[in-house]
Amino acid sequence: MFKRMDEISIEIPDIEKPDPNAAAAVQELLGGKFGEMSTLNNYLYQSFNFRSKEKLRPFYDLIMSITAEELGHVELVSHAINKCLRGSTSYKEPDQIPLDVVIDARLSYHFLAGAQGAMPFDSMGNPWTGANVFNSGNLVEDLLHNFFLECGARTHKMKVYEMTDHPAARAVIGYLLVRGGVHVVAYAKALEVATGVNVTKLVPIPSLSNKSFNETRKYEEKGVHTKLYTWSDNDFTTIGQIWKGTHPEDGSALEVIPGTPQGYPIAEAPAVEEEFAPGISAEDFQQIAARLKMAGNINA
Repeated sequence: MFKRMDEISIEIPDIEKPDPNAAAAVQELLGGKFGEMSTLNNYLYQSFNFRSKEKLRPFYDLIMSITAEELGHVELVSHAINKCLRGSTSYKEPDQIPLDVVIDARLSYHFLAGAQGAMPFDSMGNPWTGANVFNSGNLVEDLLHNFFLECGARTHKMKVYEMTDHPAARAVIGYLLVRGGVHVVAYAKALEVATGVNVTKLVPIPSLSNKSFNETRKYEEKGVHTKLYTWSDNDFTTIGQIWKGTHPEDGSALEVIPGTPQGYPIAEAPAVEEEFAPGISAEDFQQIAARLKMAGNINA
């Protein structure tokens, strides 16, 4: 089961800087081959189909806990896309062509079908596909694939970071570079336990430290790159048998933390009347409020 909170992992800068093409680029980190939907669903199905979990409990717990974090990453990237799209258009009567300012946007589907919100697509508008999911059933093969997947995701994050200076995009990418780096090291350490091969000697891939990015340094200074969460109140406690020792890049001590990290409120998304969203007028709100009061037996 999953437990959900009305929070996101970090505070995203609330800056009015509409940039539809930046939003299109960030879509790659959501619905691309190496995007958060791919990492989530790879680990999700590996966790569903895991064999001999009692004998291999630390590996199962590791995949389970990282799966839960990836759900939050899908959520976080979606909000970054929404922030990049916010303010792209303004309300006008239909005959005044209110959406003409985005006719040349690289990903027009944001405006034609999504009411200026994140979509399960890559940066070119291709829908995410389950063909991106790899689950061989072989523990070492799956761990090796996950290590490769996280390294590929890291490369794509760096490239999108270099494509845009949008504050929302960069804030989220910086955080995800740090947390994705945790997953890279976690799978490397899991492979070392499973095979005896010190895969951590390969990191970082690409060979560029997170400390090279303004938006990652603040997290590394707080030790965010050394912490792995269980994402559960009581379960997945054996990941400490894998996530232990020191970080291969800076020698910091690694730490398993029960539960979840601190979350932050999800910002209110304003109406986009030119997109008919949410399509509820002031009069509608009053009628809805009245019906809610009646349903809850609340006196006006």
